[in-house]
Amino acid sequence: STMTSSTKVLDGGWGWAIVAASFMAQFLAYGSPQSVGVLYPEWLHTYQEGKGMTAWVGSLVAGVGLIASPICSACVDNFGARPVTLFSGVMVAGGLMLSAFAPNVQFLIFSYGIVVGLGCGLVYAATLTITCQYFDKRRGLALGIVTTGTSVGAFIYATAQNELIVLYGLDGCLLIIGAMALNLMACSGFMRPLNMPGYYLKQKAALERNTEEQLFVKPPFATTPEKPLTVKELLITIDAKDLSIQTEKKEGHLAGLAIVKAIKKKQKAYSKYMQSLYEILQDQEMLAFCIAIFLFSLGAFPPVLFVEDVAQSGGLIEEVSVIPLVSIGAIATCIGKLALGILVDIKWINGVYLYAFTMLAAGLVLLFIPITKSYVGLQILTAILGFFSGNWSLTSYITTKIVGLDRLTQAHGILMFFGGFGIMLGPPVVGWFFDWTQSYDLAFYFSGICVLLGAFILFLLSLPCWNRRPSENDKPEVQYTSTCDKVASVA
Repeated sequence: STMTSSTKVLDGGWGWAIVAASFMAQFLAYGSPQSVGVLYPEWLHTYQEGKGMTAWVGSLVAGVGLIASPICSACVDNFGARPVTLFSGVMVAGGLMLSAFAPNVQFLIFSYGIVVGLGCGLVYAATLTITCQYFDKRRGLALGIVTTGTSVGAFIYATAQNELIVLYGLDGCLLIIGAMALNLMACSGFMRPLNMPGYYLKQKAALERNTEEQLFVKPPFATTPEKPLTVKELLITIDAKDLSIQTEKKEGHLAGLAIVKAIKKKQKAYSKYMQSLYEILQDQEMLAFCIAIFLFSLGAFPPVLFVEDVAQSGGLIEEVSVIPLVSIGAIATCIGKLALGILVDIKWINGVYLYAFTMLAAGLVLLFIPITKSYVGLQILTAILGFFSGNWSLTSYITTKIVGLDRLTQAHGILMFFGGFGIMLGPPVVGWFFDWTQSYDLAFYFSGICVLLGAFILFLLSLPCWNRRPSENDKPEVQYTSTCDKVASVA
């Protein structure tokens, strides 16, 4: 029965409720972390710490969720989207409310950086997975709508946090925003599971073995794997056979053997996993892409965090303006995501070169930031940089082109790890440059050169003259969004 009902459900109906709930969830979770640039000057005033130290808060909240994305998607596979979203609602709200009472920056790094960051990572994994399950033909559109939630959130939250700080102070602002984040629990209510999560299936299998009624051996949708188990699924499922041995034969000896067998199986899966990681990184183009993404996020993420402070410390403006720079960047990113996504679908445009071009443009903008001496100039530069930061929507597409659909999840996981690493290191490095030279100029020259270097490496190493294996130069016919684990093509 489950099979028949789930085929009817696809592409519409309750799917749109899922899209709305997922959009809301990303909006609530990512609103504050994405517009953390507004809070950053306040934290500097309040705690009187160095800019490098304070920057860890904003960089961790963006980086932790990315680095943990493989773990987050495993959680969603195992427990289902609804419980994960519910749990992350508690995490995000709790982290934000705790931050209101932070005695120092180190505490903030934990409460805002790590707790809120992990909560956001979980929301991201859950919303994308459930959206993928409910949509098939219109999956690209649905994912597009859901992931703009982060940018819209950043835009609205930037202004809201500003106003709240004026009205209620920094701690009042964080408390109110934390209370709003509790609505994530309401969003989780809409996420009706289509496929039963792994944990539930395991329990069910164990129960059925104990009661020896083999009327229906397994739920029908568990026995029909359309594709061979991916490595990740191998890692999170202990075979029902092993479970049955453990439950039926209570003699310790045999149970022990079964457990050893299960562990051996797990080890095999892990070594296979490591091997395939190694193989993916052997590919020259993939390696270049990883390095490029690392350098790009190292250089181009810090402005999101620092741009308000740049305007204030340069004396270009007294207070944060009505439309903060952060939210200008957010809108531009939103437009950039869609525009670049449309561009990469054009037959004669090469995705890798398009990405290298966006990096080139972003690098040039970064070099111009220290030179501008007017607020309008800064607004324009922020908008351009925001637009090219929309290139996150290209990552899964390019990854598919380089390694093929079957290894997309894994390769994308590696890529996100590199990206998250860059995001985590970027802002503190820029902050240290400021603490060292007392101006942002050197810092932005450094990040601009980083991004340009990344563009150069990517362009050089992906030139066709390396006569690598005759690669499938035609675009993958499959729309790249057709895997559920398009987790973390971050806003």
